[in-house]
Amino acid sequence: MFVPVDRSNLWQAAGIHSVSWQASHRAFCAPDFIALHTPERQEAYVRRKMSEGSRLYLLVEKKPVGIVSVRGSLIEDLYVLPAEQRKGYGTRLLEFAVGQCSGLPTLWILENNIGAERLYRRLGFQRTGRVHTVTDGLTEIELAYRREDAGMGNCV
Repeated sequence: MFVPVDRSNLWQAAGIHSVSWQASHRAFCAPDFIALHTPERQEAYVRRKMSEGSRLYLLVEKKPVGIVSVRGSLIEDLYVLPAEQRKGYGTRLLEFAVGQCSGLPTLWILENNIGAERLYRRLGFQRTGRVHTVTDGLTEIELAYRREDAGMGNCV
């Protein structure tokens, strides 16, 4: 079940974001930078995203297991708790987010996030060629939804 994030579940969303972000970035970020991403800091981040027009959703399966945000056609903040990964929740979050987009769904990932890119490509996203330098040596790449509609040959 997908539940919109609001004041009543903001702390749960921030906790999922914190734990999942830390786990997913541990391989390529410094430990002191990882440690900054506390639930308190991520709560402020989620509040800011919401105030800027992003719609955030929790995926709840007996308990909240993942989070995703959508703003227009931009999908961001797709995270699944580490203990709940490889159970199809990331796929469900992404498919749901695609359905929430107002146009061609796009997203940005760190270029070295091979696992995320593998998931997104399997579900119909492709690199657009657009890149954004985050820091020296760290680049984000844009992916756009390009799954071909079987009957019409158009992107959906």
